[in-house]
Amino acid sequence: MTPRNEAVTFTAGAEAEPGLPAAGSVGPVLEVDGVTKIYHSQPPVTALRGVSFAVRPGELAAIVGPSGSGKTTLLHLMGTLDRPSSGVVRLAGIDVAALDDREVAQLRAARIGFVFQQFFLAEHETVLDNVADGLLYAGIRLAERRRQALDALDLVGLAARSGARPTQLSGGQRQRVAIARALAGQPDIVLADEPTGNLDQATGQSILGLLEALHGRGVTIMIITHDQGIAARLPRRIEMLDGRVVADSAQPRPEQP
Repeated sequence: MTPRNEAVTFTAGAEAEPGLPAAGSVGPVLEVDGVTKIYHSQPPVTALRGVSFAVRPGELAAIVGPSGSGKTTLLHLMGTLDRPSSGVVRLAGIDVAALDDREVAQLRAARIGFVFQQFFLAEHETVLDNVADGLLYAGIRLAERRRQALDALDLVGLAARSGARPTQLSGGQRQRVAIARALAGQPDIVLADEPTGNLDQATGQSILGLLEALHGRGVTIMIITHDQGIAARLPRRIEMLDGRVVADSAQPRPEQP
C-alpha cells in the first residue's frame, strides 16, 4: 500500500484483460476518427457528424457545447457505452468495433474511469467499499480492491474518511469519493460528465482544482461540460455545435462548410 501522505504518481494502463488484445504502449489514449451517430427514429436524428480528434496520455481537456450539441452522445461513444453509426473509436489503440459486447465491457472496466454529476454512491456502504466496488468487474480480489481503493481515497484527500457513509459527507466530499472510484483501477482515461453540476460555486472550484492536481500527477482527464468558464480554465478545449467539432484548441480552427 502506498504510505499515507507520500506523493503519488498516477500510472495508467493495467495489463490487458484475458481475451482482450494488448493495448499499444505509445500513441493516443483515445482516438475518435470520422465518427457519426444516427438515431433511427422518425424522423432520423443525426447526433454526430464526422467527429475526429485524439487524446494523448496526460491531457486535461474539455468537451464543451450547449444542450443538443452532441457532447452527451460523444461521451457515450468515448466510454464504449454505445457504438457509432460510422467511423472508428479506438481506446488504448484498440478498435472498439472489433470487440464483442463481453470484450467491450472488459475494456471499459479496465481502461475507463467515469465521474458523473449525480455521484451514484451506495448510501448503505462505507466510502471505502463504494470505491472498491468500482473494481468489481476487473476481476480483483476483495483485499486488493480495498487496498487500491484506499490509495485512491488518499489521492483525493479522503483516506481518513474511508469508514464513513456517503450521507455523512458533504456534496464536495461525495464527488471526491466518486473521483476516487474512477481512479482506483488506474484507468487510461477518466471521463467526467458535468462533475461540478450538483455543487455550489466554491465547492465546484475545489473539485476542478482537484482534477487539475490529478492531471499534474499524470491522470488523463476529459471533462464534458456546457460551462464555457470551466472549459476556458483547461489546457485544451474541444467545442461542439450541431454534432460537429467547431474548434479544438490543440488544432487549427477547421474551415466551415
